[in-house]
Amino acid sequence: MKVVAINGSPKQNGNTYTTLNEIGKTVINENIDFEIIHIGAKDIKGCMGCGKCYKNKDEKCVINTDILNDLLPVIKEADGIILGSPVYYSGIAGTMKCFLDRMFYTSDSNGNWFRHKIGASVVVARRSGGTMAFNALNHYLQISEMIIPSSNYWNIVHGAKPGEVLQDEEGIQTMHVLGKNIAWLLQSINNYELKNIKPEKEQKIKTNFIR
Repeated sequence: MKVVAINGSPKQNGNTYTTLNEIGKTVINENIDFEIIHIGAKDIKGCMGCGKCYKNKDEKCVINTDILNDLLPVIKEADGIILGSPVYYSGIAGTMKCFLDRMFYTSDSNGNWFRHKIGASVVVARRSGGTMAFNALNHYLQISEMIIPSSNYWNIVHGAKPGEVLQDEEGIQTMHVLGKNIAWLLQSINNYELKNIKPEKEQKIKTNFIR
């Protein structure tokens, strides 16, 4: 089993990385592989809404000038995915949003790879705006039928300078508890799937508000 964490911070070794790494230590301790993928400093374009990924169904985004398509197979194969972002103006980092919009839409257009995988979100804030950014990340997980583990508080840690999040004792404990719950859920689901018992997938019904 493997968990992949996506680091949406422009800073490769900043507080978002430190936070994800703390979760990773707990996950690895439970004999589950863990990897952090840093995308926050890359030049990643936003979704054009062209719908080509849905039309082509080739498991790729039509934009091929950045790293997204190279990373999609790695993320698709993961058993658990953690989304990590700093808080910018009470929202997630812009590059992170561009990446997630295209990643999740490509997944949805090709059969929803993330259905019933473990999905968790964590955000790092200097002071406030954390809950709004946290909610924004969770929207991706919830619409994809992902299984979201909880912790003993919302997954928000505080710090400004690199490494300061380690001084947020409650926040770091929240990450460790999250890591334990991710590992427990993965192990439980793995045992459950051995029985070949899974909820039947329903065909998505799409409507809008003008008809």
